[in-house]
Amino acid sequence: STAGGKVWLSVLFIFRILLLGTAVESAWGDERSAFRCNTQQPGCENVCYDKSFPISHVRFWVLQIIFVSVPTLLYLAHVFYVMRKEEKLNKKEEELKVAQTDGVNVEMHLKQIEIKKFKYGIEEHGKVKMRGGLLRTYIISILFKSVFEVAFLLIQWYIYGFSLSAVYTCKRDPCPHQVDCFLSRPTEKTIFIIFMLVVSLVSLALNIIELFYVFFKGVKDRVKGKSDPYHATTGPLSPSKDCGSPKYAYFNGCSSPTAPLSPMSPPGYKLVTGDRNNSSCRNYNKQASEQNWANYSAEQNRMGQAGSTISNSHAQPFDFPDDNQNSKKLAAGHE
Repeated sequence: STAGGKVWLSVLFIFRILLLGTAVESAWGDERSAFRCNTQQPGCENVCYDKSFPISHVRFWVLQIIFVSVPTLLYLAHVFYVMRKEEKLNKKEEELKVAQTDGVNVEMHLKQIEIKKFKYGIEEHGKVKMRGGLLRTYIISILFKSVFEVAFLLIQWYIYGFSLSAVYTCKRDPCPHQVDCFLSRPTEKTIFIIFMLVVSLVSLALNIIELFYVFFKGVKDRVKGKSDPYHATTGPLSPSKDCGSPKYAYFNGCSSPTAPLSPMSPPGYKLVTGDRNNSSCRNYNKQASEQNWANYSAEQNRMGQAGSTISNSHAQPFDFPDDNQNSKKLAAGHE
């Protein structure tokens, strides 16, 4: 949580839960028993009390605290989920490092674990940083807390207002006529109502400030280049390919940035490439290299250009096994 979130939690526990459980509840303890109306008609006081106070202030504030606390509890549940993931990833990483000491190649798996840790916001020292899904959950929790605060303030204003009167006028069946009802300690209760109103407004202001803080901090991190360093990895990890010179059209799984295969290549010309799953385009399969050389020699014989070379713009790159082998095959091609 940010500094604003910690202050919000302090306000929640000290100025809401603690105060509500001590002073406020005692002030409303005799709310119903001290409510009196100037009539002896049976049931009149009950219906007038129900009209004046559809729900007790104390119970209303308890509901408010529950609703504004639920988004924070959901965010904490997400944090515990990430911490559990961290434990599993650390355990798996230790197992892979043990296997690595035995000569097993686990670099790819270790890299995947690093990416998952970054995705979950897990730092090297074990601290969980708000990033990705965790950051989104935090922002959503702030939005819901703000909405609940505003909603309960509006409901309280609609039902009670923000002050209590000493006398309530009631005209409702079974009251025989308009009666006056009297509330106990209205001034004390009004002070507590104003205090709880101020606490709600402070909590709402903290939520708004925290929301802007998280937003601008995220923008600042992106500007400084602190976003995901693995953003270029958009799919499963795959071996990199060095395509060499960009002028070649296609060889060993690499695509040309300039042009497709040469249209001057004659029919029947068979270009056999190496294994596309090799870690580099420079590592040719031996059999593919021999076939490429045989095709090259046969083409030279057909065109009667044994002593010439193919233009660089149409040439296919070949990797020759060694100089002695190349000389023997070239002689065979001339014969």
